[in-house]
Amino acid sequence: MSASIVQIRMDSELRDSAAETFESLGLDLPTAIRIFLKKSIAVQGLPFDVRAEIPNEETRKAIENAERGIGLSRSFSSVAELMEDLNADD
Repeated sequence: MSASIVQIRMDSELRDSAAETFESLGLDLPTAIRIFLKKSIAVQGLPFDVRAEIPNEETRKAIENAERGIGLSRSFSSVAELMEDLNADD
């Protein structure tokens, strides 16, 4: 089997952080990338789920604010009172 060179561009901070992570596992960056590629072939796709972080940062912030009582509306004793407030010209 002949070897070939693959070059990729990435942010140097990403490269350094990844290298540090893999070194803590006893791997160098090229070995970690080879493992990723072999696992991708074995599972015929990415070897992990790719999806948006749920909840995302904006939602987490809104949840934290709600738990602290920040940015909440006042309470209403009836639907009529709520509707009056909503329809009021501020």
